[in-house]
Amino acid sequence: MDFELRPVAAADWPAVAAVFNQYVRGSFAAFPAEPVPEAFLRERHAQIGAYPFLVVEAAGRVVGFGFLGPFHWAPTLCRSGEVTYFLDREHTGSGIGGRLLAELLRRGAALGVRTVLARVSSLNEGSLRFHLRHGFRECGRFREVGEKEGRVFDMVWFQRDLPLSGAAGGPGGEDR
Repeated sequence: MDFELRPVAAADWPAVAAVFNQYVRGSFAAFPAEPVPEAFLRERHAQIGAYPFLVVEAAGRVVGFGFLGPFHWAPTLCRSGEVTYFLDREHTGSGIGGRLLAELLRRGAALGVRTVLARVSSLNEGSLRFHLRHGFRECGRFREVGEKEGRVFDMVWFQRDLPLSGAAGGPGGEDR
C-alpha cells in the first residue's frame, strides 16, 4: 500500500480525532472512556513543541497518526521521549505502524532523544506484541492502575534506546 508520512496540518484534525476515537470504546488501546474532541489532540500537538507529530496519508485520506513528545517537562530529562501512535483499524497489520514508528524514532534521534518510552494497557495484546517486535523491552509495570469498561488493567512501560546522533542538546535546547 502506498502511503505518505508527513507533519500534521490544520485540516487533518477531524481525521486524527476519528482515528483515535475508534479505539476509545471497545478497546484498551486508548485510555479515555469517552470519545475526545479534536481540541484534545490539538492540545497534545501544542504541548510537544519541537517534537514530531506525523500523519499517515493513504489514497488522499488520513489513516493514522503518531507523535513523539517529552517524557517529562524538566530539561534534565530532555534525552527521553514518549511515543504515541494509532492507525485506522483497517490499516493495522500492514507494516505502516512499523514505518511510522521508525520515522518518529529517526526524527527523535536527530533531536537528541536517546531513550524512547511507550505506555500500554496490559489488556492491549496487539500493542504489547508490537513494541516487543520493534525493539522495545518492558521496563516497568504499574499494577491495576486503570479500569475501563469494567476491567482492571496494568500500565506497562516499554523502553527503547536510540543510537547517539551527535546532537548536542535535546528538543528543549538544553545541553547534556
